[in-house]
Amino acid sequence: MSTKIQRRRSKIHGNGVFAKEAIRKGEEIVEYKGQLISHAEADALHYGDVMSGHTFLFTLNDDYIIDANVGGSVAKWINHSCAPNCVAFVHGTDDNDPAKDRVIIEALRDIGPGEELSYDYDIQIPGKLTKELKTIWACHCGAKNCTGSMAKSRKEEKKKEKREKKKLKEKRSKKEKKEKKGKKDKKGRKKK
Repeated sequence: MSTKIQRRRSKIHGNGVFAKEAIRKGEEIVEYKGQLISHAEADALHYGDVMSGHTFLFTLNDDYIIDANVGGSVAKWINHSCAPNCVAFVHGTDDNDPAKDRVIIEALRDIGPGEELSYDYDIQIPGKLTKELKTIWACHCGAKNCTGSMAKSRKEEKKKEKREKKKLKEKRSKKEKKEKKGKKDKKGRKKK
C-alpha cells in the first residue's frame, strides 16, 4: 500500500510524506500504525499533553489510541494542512472488536509525483482555544484558507456545526418554496 510514498524534509514542518508517483483520488495510501494504548495511558504520557504542540497519537475509537511513537509507520510523518489532499478513515471490523479497528489514509483528490501528502488533524481542544494554545498548535501549511492553528475548540466546532445545519435547513426551505412556486397543474398552468 505505501510503495508510492516516501518520507523526507518538509516545508510545512520537519519531516513530511511525499508521493513518489501519481496517486488516484480515493486510493488507499498507507495505514497509520503504532502501539494501541488506552485513553488513560495516552493522558499519562508527556508527549500526549495538549500543551506540547506535537503528537504522534491518533484517536482510533472510544477505547484506543494509536501511539505511533512505538512501532509507527511512515504515516506518522504526514503533516496537517487546512487544504488537505488526503483524509484519515477509521475502518472497523465485522466482529466490532475496537482493538482491530484500523486507520487508513486515503487520497481526497489526485496527487502528483513530488506532492506532499497532508490531512486535517482535527485536533479538538476541550474548552476555549486560547491565544497560547493557537500558538502551541500553530499551523504552517501555507494554504490560502489556513486558519493558523491545527487545533479547534470542541465548543466552537459544535457552534459551527449548528450554524452550518441552520444554513442547510434554510437553503432547503428556499429550494422547496421555489419548487412549489414553479409547479404546474395538469393543464400546464402555474399553481399558486
